[in-house]
Amino acid sequence: MVRIIPMASTIGPSLSSFKFASASTSASASASPRLFSFSLSSSSCTIPSRRLSLLHLGSAVPQSHFFGLRAAKLLRREGNGMGVAAAGNAAQASTTATQENVLEWVKKDKRRMLHVVYRVGDLDRTIKFYTECLGMKLLRKRDIPEERYTNAFLGYGPEDSHFVIELTYNYGVDKYDIGTGFGHFGIAVEDVAKTVELVKAKGGKVTREPGPVKGGSTVIAFVEDPDGYKFELLERGPTPEPLCQVMLRVGDLDRSINFYEKAFGLELLRKRDNPEYKYTIAMMGYGPEDKNVVLELTYNYGVTEYDKGNAYAQIAIGTDDVYKTAEAIKLSGGKITREPGPLPGINTKITACLDPDGWKTVFVDNVDFIKELE
Repeated sequence: MVRIIPMASTIGPSLSSFKFASASTSASASASPRLFSFSLSSSSCTIPSRRLSLLHLGSAVPQSHFFGLRAAKLLRREGNGMGVAAAGNAAQASTTATQENVLEWVKKDKRRMLHVVYRVGDLDRTIKFYTECLGMKLLRKRDIPEERYTNAFLGYGPEDSHFVIELTYNYGVDKYDIGTGFGHFGIAVEDVAKTVELVKAKGGKVTREPGPVKGGSTVIAFVEDPDGYKFELLERGPTPEPLCQVMLRVGDLDRSINFYEKAFGLELLRKRDNPEYKYTIAMMGYGPEDKNVVLELTYNYGVTEYDKGNAYAQIAIGTDDVYKTAEAIKLSGGKITREPGPLPGINTKITACLDPDGWKTVFVDNVDFIKELE
């Protein structure tokens, strides 16, 4: 059924006018805050005569003798402003370079999708369906009675090398609203028809019979788990990552692609438009689609918002630095919902964010994640 192979602000004081007989001055300062940047613009000094310029630059005669004390003070202040502005420009350039460095660092960060989290109404029932019908293994289970919830981790291989599912059961809650934004999970199998037969034999629900995908040749089918989460079965050869897709619907595909490339470091693997069925998809991941889990973003023509319900929770992604990750997310227009730092009690460093559509992602420190597993 499922066969697995090994994992391979601006400040600008300026002298706007200066008259020889009676000095009149005009100075202005304005501030414009920017995300992670602060700039000081250079100011200008306009002196209406060449003689005045020479006196200012080369004469040892006190400035107050010619222009009055007030004017001399203004000129000195102007000179100081230029010095501050120069320093400010250097600071702005440094900040811009730092921003570029952060976004460039994202591309080099060692990232991997770790698990997807969602809520179910009957943990044992769901575990039974996933193990018996979909061929997953129960990797671990933990009960947190003081917080009144239980987690179960299931997948096709160890958590330190495979993308897995984290199920959450909250005491006493037996039903959730999946909403219209979440799409499905994808599982690669060698024989879709046989897998569908097994699902039927176990009392599972098949929502699309095996057959070629619309507009393509890949054989697929759709089944539902006991809570109504859809799974797309894709016919493929042996793969190191059978749990291969998470599909989410978005309101602006180009905006989402840009965000995930810059903030998450995901690569756009392919994009396909289906005008006949009025939707476009984009596959994004950290490696080739046949060997890694991918995020499938779907845009339905004219639909800009979706109901997210309360069932689907988030994807967790590993990173070498949650602090730099949070900075990159902010620079890319994302919203940080949990500032980076260690979790109370277990000291695992995380940060959490929302994408432009409100989908949540949690980034977990790579070293801390392995320690937690141990």
